Amino acid sequence: VRRESSDSARVKPGSPVRTCVGCREQGSAADLLRVVVGEQGPEGSPLIPDVSRRLPGRGAWLHLDPSCLSLAERRRAFSRALRVSGNLDTSAVDQLVDAVHTKAVPLEKNRHKHS
Repeated sequence: VRRESSDSARVKPGSPVRTCVGCREQGSAADLLRVVVGEQGPEGSPLIPDVSRRLPGRGAWLHLDPSCLSLAERRRAFSRALRVSGNLDTSAVDQLVDAVHTKAVPLEKNRHKHS
């Protein structure tokens, strides 16, 4: 049985495909935000938005949608995907998702610019 893929799961051939930890839908890596864990502090380990997709360490991928973020937080998907225990501080990711969602800050895509 062959299933039809949804519009969000369609990506260009050859481009990396990642799964959103919130909604669990697949999408192009260029359309998702990579999140990594930072150094542990008094509030727990901070989640760091990796806009450039270059920070070291295991990454989790998330749509820039507040509903995906709340689903991921409610399901504790970040700690599972990043293989960490303890409290995770999602404030930096919350701020970025809110800013992008309200169009206050455009997210610059990681695209090579050729002259």
